[in-house]
Amino acid sequence: MNSKRPRARQLGVPFDGLTGRLNAITDVAGLEVGNCTVMSGGPTHAPEAPTVRTGVTAIHPLGKVAHRGVAAGWFALNGNGEMTGTTFIDEFGAFFGPVVLTNTLSLGIARDAVVEWSRDRLKDPLALIARTTPVAAETWDGKLNDIYGFHVGKEHVFSALSEAVGGPVAEGNVGGGTGMTAYDFKAGIGTSSRRVEAEPGTFTVGVLVQANYGKRHQLTIAGVPIGREITDLMPAAQPKAAGDGSIIVVIATDAPLLPSQLKPLAKRASLGLARNGSIAANTSGDIFLACSTANTVSYGSRGIQRFDFIPTESLDPFFSSTVEATEEAVINALLAAETMTGLNGVTYHALPHRRLQQVLRSYHRLLE
Repeated sequence: MNSKRPRARQLGVPFDGLTGRLNAITDVAGLEVGNCTVMSGGPTHAPEAPTVRTGVTAIHPLGKVAHRGVAAGWFALNGNGEMTGTTFIDEFGAFFGPVVLTNTLSLGIARDAVVEWSRDRLKDPLALIARTTPVAAETWDGKLNDIYGFHVGKEHVFSALSEAVGGPVAEGNVGGGTGMTAYDFKAGIGTSSRRVEAEPGTFTVGVLVQANYGKRHQLTIAGVPIGREITDLMPAAQPKAAGDGSIIVVIATDAPLLPSQLKPLAKRASLGLARNGSIAANTSGDIFLACSTANTVSYGSRGIQRFDFIPTESLDPFFSSTVEATEEAVINALLAAETMTGLNGVTYHALPHRRLQQVLRSYHRLLE
């Protein structure tokens, strides 16, 4: 995590629910996250070079060395974006291998690089075939990044995939979130988790977001209209044609859930975004993926395979946890991010922590 900047709870932002130990998607045991940040050019680097503010984030639901797939479901709240592998998920109720997040125009090379990375590591031809439709997703970082320069290479994807680990997760200006913005502030990668006390036992729901959406006046934190209270620090030299951006939400749980249960779980990310002010604008790609690390499958097996599942009537605690963790992950992304100047001198400012606390205090919402 970005050790330079405190997270939302450390600043006294109130949220519902009990988090896991790290308050991160990696609270789901065995899950690993890696980032490769690609930065060069611009006024603080080499002014004559292309302004590069981009990268790749990789998520291995079962860890780098796992060959099995995980039960999955997905949902598009608004479809002006892309996530590959979704038709495979609809057909098989699972996906195999990692999830990679990057910028819109690097989606193709990210997808291809996952296959190549897998080819060089998997000896079982059936395990490799299962990874020929990998999950890759994107948001547009062209406000800060020279996106048409295609600066993400397969070596960057390989790095994110190979260096993924469990434990604390870096947030803000890292990996796929490097050039991303939200609510006219700098944003990027954010994460959160919840412990779920359900009738069958105690489980974890973890969320990771690549946040790149929303207008300033919409920003709401802990029920407080922050975007209407902090109206300065708007992007300098804002592109005239800039529309709303997008958000990718990845949800993982160690609870045994069926694909038909994971799809409605993915839908609940919508409510977490709504708490923060999102309207899912028509120029936004709001695409959500949910998976269960407790239900795994081997591609091409001739034997009978089984998924366990929690009764559908017991899913409400998982729904509420997804809503809460999505809400908090976005705010963590905003608070971890640091001010960045990028393409054509555009500057996106960090959400100021002290001023956020002052506004929350004035609304009697700050935990002190």
